[in-house]
Amino acid sequence: MSAPDTAFVRQFKDQITHLVQQRDHRLGGTTMVDMDFKGEMKSYDQLGSIDMVEILGRYQDTPIQNPNHQRRSVTPSFFVSSTLEDPKDALQMLVDPKSPYMEGKRMAVNRKKDDVLIAAMGGSALTGKLGTSTQAFAAASQIAVTYGSGASNSGMTKAKVLRAKKLLDGNEADDGDRHAGATSNQFEDLLNITEVVSSDYNTVKALVEGSINSWVGFKWHRSERFLTNGSSHRLCYFWQKNALTLSVQKDAQGSVDKRVDKNMAWQVYMCVCLGSVRMQEELIIEVACAES
Repeated sequence: MSAPDTAFVRQFKDQITHLVQQRDHRLGGTTMVDMDFKGEMKSYDQLGSIDMVEILGRYQDTPIQNPNHQRRSVTPSFFVSSTLEDPKDALQMLVDPKSPYMEGKRMAVNRKKDDVLIAAMGGSALTGKLGTSTQAFAAASQIAVTYGSGASNSGMTKAKVLRAKKLLDGNEADDGDRHAGATSNQFEDLLNITEVVSSDYNTVKALVEGSINSWVGFKWHRSERFLTNGSSHRLCYFWQKNALTLSVQKDAQGSVDKRVDKNMAWQVYMCVCLGSVRMQEELIIEVACAES
């Protein structure tokens, strides 16, 4: 005679739940976006400032000024994600995973867009007539990890935020569309600053929700994908929207098709082709932050 547990059954929910991950495009809307991208490279022409010349005498020759023309270029990168659903596996599954697979790939595209933008923030930018020269990130646009704290390394501080604002102001960056990007570590630093959480200095949202929308003229964006340098200091950025361009040659495109060459397995496929370039060093500030 069998024990009662022989008749026990297991029940499974007929739905697949995605594990925790970044789902959205956190830096979407913070940069310029170019959807008209064809060819192996695209260049963006730029023009420097033009000054006025004073005329000091009668019948003076008209002064001729040579305009300062510059160019930034971007090359696209092609990213794909492909998953196969074997016919035999499908027979043994309670739910059809194709839709969750596709949703997961869309989230992957969102993260990849952020990664491409973050890499362009502090990376080398293609310059020159043919886009064969490179422009490294300017030292004048970097704020050291020790800034405002003597010789000690520090996280995100009020002094660093104000310094970033000063540098952008000094470079004549537009006041509007200013953004700041950091990880949860720097947000913790900020929420320990009196001026951030005090209703005397800021909106009540930081107090009630523990989140920061805007402060010191910057709209704040949290992403855990910001990179570290060789000293394991987090590199955070403050920028004006015109500092970067996201060039999209082919936006996210997915398909679900049967693969005849794979015994009629279903292939869930997603691709995206894009690139990014830093347009002006003067419009983006890099801040190094120590993390505890």
